[in-house]
Amino acid sequence: MYAGLKVAVVMPAHNEAKFIKRAINSVPMFVDRIFLVDDGSDDGTGEIASDLASTKLQILEHSTNLGVGAAIATGYKAAIDYGADVACVMAGDAQMDPRDMPALLDALAEGAGYAKGNRFLWPGPERQPLSRYLGGMAISYVNRVVTGCKEIFDSQCGYTAISRSALKLLELDQLWPRFGYPNDLIARLHEAGVAIVDVPVRPVYDGQGSHMTPWVALRDISAVLARCGIRRITNRQVQVRCDFSS
Repeated sequence: MYAGLKVAVVMPAHNEAKFIKRAINSVPMFVDRIFLVDDGSDDGTGEIASDLASTKLQILEHSTNLGVGAAIATGYKAAIDYGADVACVMAGDAQMDPRDMPALLDALAEGAGYAKGNRFLWPGPERQPLSRYLGGMAISYVNRVVTGCKEIFDSQCGYTAISRSALKLLELDQLWPRFGYPNDLIARLHEAGVAIVDVPVRPVYDGQGSHMTPWVALRDISAVLARCGIRRITNRQVQVRCDFSS
């Protein structure tokens, strides 16, 4: 429990055998349940996790790799069924610093429905690699333009906290299943009127690589942003027709 909130951590993991033990062990003690979603790993990620003696850990398995967005959706459903007040996402590659979670949770306690990590605002010495910094800034700018959500300046950061009430507004089966899911989630929450805030978090790079090539990342993010833009235009047209008819 944290400030009276029942907290679940959703941990998507695909082939994270090298980091999964570190990631699970880093989860703060106040977290009530960890839902590790093994997304079709073939490197023993799930087996390593199952060897850990943790009564808080529950492992959910996808028989095939469905994508990080689909894994998070599976974890969110489990968190709702568990009765969690808040679900935080901490990736299986141990790139989320547990010291930052209280700030995300405090943002929800103060009224936000979705708190998103912002590595660009972190005041400490930790920094993103220049290529990731520039790429993240560019994608985040396009995300703000397309979705209309001007509150988010690090759209690709996966360290997040979401309230139960915000989760229940979402059609989780419709969430973009692969890389680019943060953009779709931000757009859907913004469309639903959920209060979204940025929270400074530490950039963590300690030997973790990326499962995604730049080309695939650009392709997937372009596709999801196009879908978000079309949905936003369509919703606006429907609203205009409703206003006119009234």
